[in-house]
Amino acid sequence: MPRSNERSGAQRVRMTDVARRAEVSPMTVSRALREPDKVSAETRRKILEAIEAVGYVPNRLAGSLASNRSNVVGLIVPSIKNSLFAETIQATAGALAEASFHLLIAESGHDIVAEEKLIAAFVEQRVSGIVLHNTTHTERARALVRNAGVPVIETGDLSRDPLDIVVSYSNFEAAKAMTRYLFRRGYRRIGFVSLETGSNDRASERRRGYLSALESLEVEAEPLLIRTTPPGLAAGRGALLELMKVSPRPDAIFFAGDVLAIGAAFECQRQGWRVPQDLAIASFDDLDILQHMVPTVTSLRLPRREIGEFAATILLQRIQGLDSGIVEKDLGFDIVQREST
Repeated sequence: MPRSNERSGAQRVRMTDVARRAEVSPMTVSRALREPDKVSAETRRKILEAIEAVGYVPNRLAGSLASNRSNVVGLIVPSIKNSLFAETIQATAGALAEASFHLLIAESGHDIVAEEKLIAAFVEQRVSGIVLHNTTHTERARALVRNAGVPVIETGDLSRDPLDIVVSYSNFEAAKAMTRYLFRRGYRRIGFVSLETGSNDRASERRRGYLSALESLEVEAEPLLIRTTPPGLAAGRGALLELMKVSPRPDAIFFAGDVLAIGAAFECQRQGWRVPQDLAIASFDDLDILQHMVPTVTSLRLPRREIGEFAATILLQRIQGLDSGIVEKDLGFDIVQREST
């Protein structure tokens, strides 16, 4: 794994590298980018393939010196509609503002190809650093980051293969801890509901943590007790109704997202199912509303503000040429026990 100070000296891919790969002159590469109609289709094809292969960003990035950078940091989240990101974004923006840096926010829509394009756009705008919520990226995105030579912080999960620096918590360990907690409370048929795992690495890690906990407890995982669902209150309600049709019913359900848990809790009231007497409910993220519901809802509390502040601090140190020596910072999590379990 590269040390963080090795990143700052990375050499940017230049037009000459593209020219060499495409076996044309740098002037031809420049003309193909500025005036594509003046270059043959075959030559344009070769140049575009070379650009893709070497991870070149067009020469709006004339230089790689820190003095040519803007005072802007780019941040990419999967969804700007998800309030869970707000606390981290606010903390990051606040810490950067104290150092006269600005935060530019973009949405990838849980699409790593869209994230790749946003990374390229940020690099073209000479941002001084990038914060990414995702920890899964395309190979081209990795090349863009590597060649740009700017510090990058990933915040959505602890990563097995970090781009640069990771500041987060383990979704796997958090889900595993909550599942084991429910078992210790005496629940044996523990259901699990998460968002779709296909394009959401955090949901996938939470499911993996749940399954790992069952295995460590020598409890056989039952496919009928595991559900994936779209986001939203209605989705939580729907997942609950599906699980309560299983025979025998679950005695606890771990919702890997607060909104899903809230939707399920409301439906329990509607159906007359007592929580926790008939069904225990546990959640993930700990939105403020959980402690005001009746009954209050047990949840995993995550250090979202601390993640934002720490990410900004490390980023500013790197921008200033300082090496903190940190590659991964695990800020942990807490289980907040309430009435629902």
